[in-house]
Amino acid sequence: MISASYRDLLVAVASSAGALTGLLFVAMSVVTPRREAAQGPRIIQQVRAAAAMLSFSNALAVSLFGLVPSTNLGYPAAVLGVIGLLFTAASTRSIRSSPSTATQQRQQLSLMFLLLAIFGTQFGAGIALIASPGASAPADAVGYALVSSLIVGVSRAWEFVGDIDTGITASLAVLTGRRRGDSSVEESAEDPPA
Repeated sequence: MISASYRDLLVAVASSAGALTGLLFVAMSVVTPRREAAQGPRIIQQVRAAAAMLSFSNALAVSLFGLVPSTNLGYPAAVLGVIGLLFTAASTRSIRSSPSTATQQRQQLSLMFLLLAIFGTQFGAGIALIASPGASAPADAVGYALVSSLIVGVSRAWEFVGDIDTGITASLAVLTGRRRGDSSVEESAEDPPA
């Protein structure tokens, strides 16, 4: 049984995950095959879409099951944590065996480490909640994992739709005026042509 404050969090997460899942379906239906071909190997696009869908579905399912009266939040957290870990392993294998470049693989594998941390935390906290249903620390960890799952899902959906790297190194490169993999600084719009 969860407290009222956790119930409020689960309602908010479930609402957000439901809305974001619907938007992801719309986005997946409007991305044209030509656009997909321009965004790199198909496996990368499939992993991006699947990672976003799994992230949203994870947050939605754990939250909804957690809202069922007399349900121990640990059970859905642990079960979906295992599913997420299995997805992470399968995605890592697919990316490693794909024809993508080493740079593309590195970018995608960084996501896999993040998903591994989220689903591993969720699984461990779920097991702890099964063993001790009234403990607040594992419930907090599940809450953090669910919110992180939503954030990762948004990031992956954004990459899927626009092929924009939203990672920290790409963001820092943009802020410093450099392109990823380019050692020269981009010319600013104010510089007159030579």
